[in-house]
Amino acid sequence: MTTAGDLGLFGPDSVTWKVHEELIVTLGGLRSLYLQALHPRAVAAIAQNSGYRSDPWGRLERTSDYVGTVLYGSTDEVERAASRIRRLHARMTATDPRTGETFRVDEPELLLWVHVAEVESFLTTARRAGLELTDDEVDRYYAEQVRAAELVGLDPSMVPATAAEVAGYYEAMRPQLGLTKDSAETALFLTVPPVPQSWGSRSLRLGLTLGPTRWAYLGIASTAFGLLPPWARKMYGGPGWQTTDMTADLSVRGLRLLMKGALAAMPQRYRVAPMRRQALERAGLS
Repeated sequence: MTTAGDLGLFGPDSVTWKVHEELIVTLGGLRSLYLQALHPRAVAAIAQNSGYRSDPWGRLERTSDYVGTVLYGSTDEVERAASRIRRLHARMTATDPRTGETFRVDEPELLLWVHVAEVESFLTTARRAGLELTDDEVDRYYAEQVRAAELVGLDPSMVPATAAEVAGYYEAMRPQLGLTKDSAETALFLTVPPVPQSWGSRSLRLGLTLGPTRWAYLGIASTAFGLLPPWARKMYGGPGWQTTDMTADLSVRGLRLLMKGALAAMPQRYRVAPMRRQALERAGLS
């Protein structure tokens, strides 16, 4: 049961709500998937257990629902969603393609990699798109997100809680990362996703595959890839040039302005996501 005033993990005074009010943060989710795929075990676990190839848009919707619940759900809603995720992960195993070893997908090291790649991508995308945050707010965001890490079963003491700790974590992880067959296939899938058979007629699907929509999405995916750290782009065989960073910054800032303009043109009731609107109502801020 949802209780009025129950704001769950965060609330209107949190940096988390400030960051995720930005629609451009959704691009950070795509960036995080490119980054997560560079961990050989993490991407093997996804490839062997996820239905993202057969139902990519359904998986995206389920993931978005979970993230939205963690951000804006009541305490009970958050715990129920997290409990489902923990039970699901506890049943899954995968095989390391390099060693043949079978491992659990809820190993703390894997959960931590996915968590850090995700929250760092959200924050970095928002800042490079133009959201102004102080250094203190950046550290507060990471500290707030430790609560989200606990939900999936992580010990909070092992989760980076400041920008410096996140940078140190990446530095320590880089020797374990690299391009594998799974990561290359995942990156290609993220860049050129299929159009579902259920999406209208054959001519419409062909138009989405070859027409302006495809080229627009390719530009979005290219921006997400360009926002990766230079060392991550190099692992994919891409450039680590500073000019690539500058181009990605200009692109993501332009996308943010386009999104803001599109939202402003919409009726008021569509400008705020339903989960966020419900959370604002519980906070008495509707």
